[in-house]
Amino acid sequence: MKAPKIVYIGAGSMSFGIPTFRDIFSQPLLKGSTLCLVDIDEENLDRMHRLALKMNAVSGQELQIIATTERREVLEGADFVINSLAIDRCELWKQDFAVPKKYGIRHCLGENGGPGALYFTMRTLPLILDIVHDMEELCPDAYFLNFSNPETRLVLGVNMYTRIKCVGLCHGIFMAKDQICDILGREDHNSIQLFGAGMNHFQWVTSIRDVETGEDLYPEFREKEATYDPTFMPYLRKMFHVFGLYPTCSDDHFGEYQAYGYEAGEEGYNFAWDEQDRVRMKKEIEDVISGREAADKWLSPSGERAVQLLVALHFNKQTVLPSAIVYNGGAIPQLPDDVAVEVPVVADASGVHKLQVPELPDAIIAMLNNQVSAQRMSVRAAFNGSKEMAYQALLVDPVINSTIAAEKINEELFALNAPYIHPCRASK
Repeated sequence: MKAPKIVYIGAGSMSFGIPTFRDIFSQPLLKGSTLCLVDIDEENLDRMHRLALKMNAVSGQELQIIATTERREVLEGADFVINSLAIDRCELWKQDFAVPKKYGIRHCLGENGGPGALYFTMRTLPLILDIVHDMEELCPDAYFLNFSNPETRLVLGVNMYTRIKCVGLCHGIFMAKDQICDILGREDHNSIQLFGAGMNHFQWVTSIRDVETGEDLYPEFREKEATYDPTFMPYLRKMFHVFGLYPTCSDDHFGEYQAYGYEAGEEGYNFAWDEQDRVRMKKEIEDVISGREAADKWLSPSGERAVQLLVALHFNKQTVLPSAIVYNGGAIPQLPDDVAVEVPVVADASGVHKLQVPELPDAIIAMLNNQVSAQRMSVRAAFNGSKEMAYQALLVDPVINSTIAAEKINEELFALNAPYIHPCRASK
């Protein structure tokens, strides 16, 4: 079988770039593949290109590596397009958080739920759809594997308006796995298997089992959680006590979706830490490129799932993924078909097959249904580039508690994001 052609858009991302490189350069089946790195930030692209060349030489993978700022130069004939782009990520995200706060909206992170998620979608979905329309022309059979947030809304938009096969990947369920292992007192975090269902960052663990024996560990988890350190993930555990299933993936991520979610913390994302960490990562990358640090430290799987999914699809290596963001289409029968959900899937050469989720408690379905209209309206507002629809989307979001605040938020954030907002076209 021929080696695949992989196009990585947003390759300058260090958050997802290094894990993606680790997975590509440590996977023997990808030897001889073509890897095309795309980013409009030439400095970041050059750094990651040099890192890829170094890892290619050390790993012996013999990949053909191309770097470009023009995606159309490399999309033709691609088998997979991996995406981790973000538009002026931190500066605009700061506004997504600060502007609603200024007008009295209490929220957590401003990223995947609430007013921040609306404007993350308003500026990001048009660019994603432009890329995917290029794929329809140049590589119509390729898969679009997405890391960019807000995943639930972006995956829904691609499915609603294009013919491209799209899957979102997130490590949120593995964050929950680590938490559950801590509570169970298990040092080997690979000794348990989780499945979950819901929406991205708003998901519930439906199954906890021992990998070797298949034993249901939920009863043991309930018993040990009852006496565990009460300062550990207090908001998730409050939701667990009320609704009966443990949520993923952290207090603040989960709280983004709820009117009272600010109780999980109102500090927002730690942008100062992010800036410092990027300085650290840049130095670490340069140290690896120069040989001051050994490149083979990154020649092992990262734990992310995009490359694992890619290998399953291309080489027919049937693989179960405990969680992927997909168009619902009946995977959670209690929710409408036309929303995006995060559920377990099985992948092989015939495609990505959603595993139907066992019936969820009515109260959890009710909470998920609170997000259905917010999700749909934000996608439609972004697709139409409509300020009026964005205002409507704010007013159906459970985090918003004031029409006056919503109007002011919409005025300010629409103006800030105007360079990236435009009406889109549909291909289906």
